[in-house]
Amino acid sequence: MSELYYWLYLNKILFAPLTAFLTAQLLKGLLESLKNKKLHWERFFEAGGMPSSHSAMVTALATAAGLSYGWSSSLFTITAIFSVIVMYDAMGVRRAAGIHAKILNQILEEMGRQDGQQNVKALKELIGHTPSEVAVGALIGVMMAAVVF
Repeated sequence: MSELYYWLYLNKILFAPLTAFLTAQLLKGLLESLKNKKLHWERFFEAGGMPSSHSAMVTALATAAGLSYGWSSSLFTITAIFSVIVMYDAMGVRRAAGIHAKILNQILEEMGRQDGQQNVKALKELIGHTPSEVAVGALIGVMMAAVVF
């Protein structure tokens, strides 16, 4: 098992994004717990919210590729484009899906009250990100890659 940890540590292009992802998820859970003054374990493992762990992971990957292979390398270019797509999706499609889920949950709740049914499972609403959540995630990604390198 120690060989796995050693290999992971040596593979900085893998280690930087994993570290960024875990850091963002830890911060997400802590921020939500502080905000509500109650420990919310589920937020440590869920998508959506502040900061974006997806943004942290992909920007750490792109930064690690740039630091390893150069800022004009094909690998950096590919990972940078991939990062932009992921962050755009988080702010666009996934955020819109969360807004739709919220509206559908309100409709289902109202229909359930009218029909006397209260056991309808709610859709997950917090799945996307605001631009600030994506920006903070991206900043975490760049910082974690810089720390690893």
